[in-house]
Amino acid sequence: MNKTTVAIICGGRSSEHEISCLSAGGVLSGIDKSRYDVVLIGITKSGNWVLLPNDYRLEILNGVLPVVDEHAPVLVADVHGFRVDGKPLAIDVVFPVLHGPYGEDGTIQGFFEIANIPYVGSGVMASALAMDKYLSKAIFAAQGMNVAQGIAVTKETWKTKIGEISYPVFVKPARGGSSRGTNKVKSAHELESALDDAFFLDCKVIIEAAIIGQEIECAVLENDGRVQASIVGEIVIDSKFEFYDFEAKYLDAATSVNIPADIPESARDEIRAKAIQAFQSLGCSGLARVDFFYTDNGEVVINEINTLPGFTATSVYPKLMAASGVDYSALISALITTALTRTNGVLGN
Repeated sequence: MNKTTVAIICGGRSSEHEISCLSAGGVLSGIDKSRYDVVLIGITKSGNWVLLPNDYRLEILNGVLPVVDEHAPVLVADVHGFRVDGKPLAIDVVFPVLHGPYGEDGTIQGFFEIANIPYVGSGVMASALAMDKYLSKAIFAAQGMNVAQGIAVTKETWKTKIGEISYPVFVKPARGGSSRGTNKVKSAHELESALDDAFFLDCKVIIEAAIIGQEIECAVLENDGRVQASIVGEIVIDSKFEFYDFEAKYLDAATSVNIPADIPESARDEIRAKAIQAFQSLGCSGLARVDFFYTDNGEVVINEINTLPGFTATSVYPKLMAASGVDYSALISALITTALTRTNGVLGN
């Protein structure tokens, strides 16, 4: 059987560079080597494309997160495909595990479309909409889903809008991820510092009401033309953390996932249905993790959708799919198959 050659692309220019490397390490270790040959491509923090060896370190070592080596062999990526030292790389499909801007926001998806390279995950429009939490929430609200009330501000406009705020609120980049640049703000005197953190990562920032409730997540997978939602899980956070921030997610081992979530079965069913509705309302493809709150008064509130969620074997998305009967290796294979067969691009590719 001829193997399919898969290019795993990781790193990137966003603040989630290191998390992307961890996800790539997961895919590289979990992919079915009997079916797929792998080419590992890195994008450095400065934006250079490089070729990495398949044994490149992509895990946390002694508390140090992995990064893409700026001095690795240069790779050229253009509309003609991928080349190293002028020699083309025969790539059948790309598995991008690039989180955040320039990877999850539709930009690199546009490049793949122009180069006519099949790729895992959502297309240009769905990626861009999902990346912008303010715009995606407007679509979810128009679909009849409950969302947290909030406003979008810029450096120029925030002072004119803060009269609309009732504390506590969350302040976060509109197009960020991994909770970087996100702060819970309990009073007006904390606001400007939180805005500075968020503006460092995005010129558009969301200030939204803090929702009190359980954090519930649901994985969505498109497989064989069918969209399915996973069993739902609850994020349980060590009480020393104010919320599910970057350190709690990745560095402190302070969180766990209860699967299934300890909420009524009717609420689980509602969340699974709304996860699929959110996925389809944005026109997503392949995979997404949809995050919700389940409030003390039994209300389901959608928080956001991630079109390229964390993808190590211990990340929430693969855990939820494994609990739903799709193990890590089978999940990777399903996503590659969907990428090679999808037909929802503008030109049918």
